[in-house]
Amino acid sequence: MYIADIHIHSRYSRATSKDCTPEYLDLWARRKGIHIIGTGDFTHPAWRKELKEKLTPAEDGLYVLKEEYRIRDESVRGDIIPRFIITGEISSIYKKAGKVRKVHSVIILPGLEDADRVSGKLEQIGNIHSDGRPILGLDCRDLLEIVLELCPSAVYVPAHIWTPHFSLFGAFSGFDTVEECFEDMTPYIHAVETGLSSDPPMNWRVSALDRFQLISNSDAHSPAKLGREATLLEITMSYGGIAQAIQTGEGLHGTIEFFPEEGKYHLDGHRKCNLCLMPAETIKYDGVCPVCGRRITIGVAHRVEDLADRPEGYVRQGAKAFESLVPLPEVIAASMEYSVRSKKTEREYMHMLSELGAEFEILRNLSSEDIRRVSGTRIAEGIERLRNGEAEWVPGFDGEYGTFRLF
Repeated sequence: MYIADIHIHSRYSRATSKDCTPEYLDLWARRKGIHIIGTGDFTHPAWRKELKEKLTPAEDGLYVLKEEYRIRDESVRGDIIPRFIITGEISSIYKKAGKVRKVHSVIILPGLEDADRVSGKLEQIGNIHSDGRPILGLDCRDLLEIVLELCPSAVYVPAHIWTPHFSLFGAFSGFDTVEECFEDMTPYIHAVETGLSSDPPMNWRVSALDRFQLISNSDAHSPAKLGREATLLEITMSYGGIAQAIQTGEGLHGTIEFFPEEGKYHLDGHRKCNLCLMPAETIKYDGVCPVCGRRITIGVAHRVEDLADRPEGYVRQGAKAFESLVPLPEVIAASMEYSVRSKKTEREYMHMLSELGAEFEILRNLSSEDIRRVSGTRIAEGIERLRNGEAEWVPGFDGEYGTFRLF
């Protein structure tokens, strides 16, 4: 079983860490236990140049970091050598059917040569130099057509499809159906990305999504955020194996999910007024903040409710497996009553990695007794409670991440 996180960003994207380099992405993938990682930002010329310098071909369509760039670190145990797959995100902002649309798309390619070719075409359309996630005034339907004409084996996935401001179904600038967005090119869309604020059961409520595979990725803007969501693959390690799993479901075992309540757009609200609302409350206020009179940000739960034709709790027959996790530093902090950014949390996290192995192995597989032996009863019990779904949530809203308690 391989863990894949294909939607990430380099340091050339806005609001990203300067550590989003091939070296640190490789290091953190090893710390997390991630086997396949997206490069992100393939459209950016400087990033492509760096990838060509620091990566070397591995299996068909995949790359590994050259040995001379690999960071040795005592926190890393095991022998995972992460594979890189060429990926990037495009922000399309354009007018369609009398409304401004803002939609993000993830594109997966079989090689750097294909990245050069697709980027060369997109450079004729808009500025791809100033941001690793370029903003193009290009209809998503036309973007999909361009990508497939230049690279027929490319994979195109609508990104974080429920996010309010920049997604396929976004409350403020999205569409109500996949067909409205992609028109005659809809048959070439085979998968969608659920995003941090929704999970598979929320998506199962919309029968129109039944024909699409559901995948999850971190959309990480710093290496430490890798794997907060991921996709589980049972495949032959190759671009073709990954593409087939995403496009057909063959080899797609399931996903690792954020708890949707932790996502920063799960419920409705207005952050400046510290107002978090359930969808029914938003309707009562006609979508206007009762404190300041400005527009309430409609969250993912509300938007799913708008488009759902199935009741809450519906289980889709034959759906892929999924499991919900919280990143290990957050579990340590919640268990020990530390700040998640404190030195104490960081020290314990690195101690656990060096003694027990990769983060996903600790969170998903290790026995409570092994964890207790290294980190004590409290953290072992915290992880056990997480596995049993016993976390209590204060949901996220309007750009504010949710918070949780384990005890």
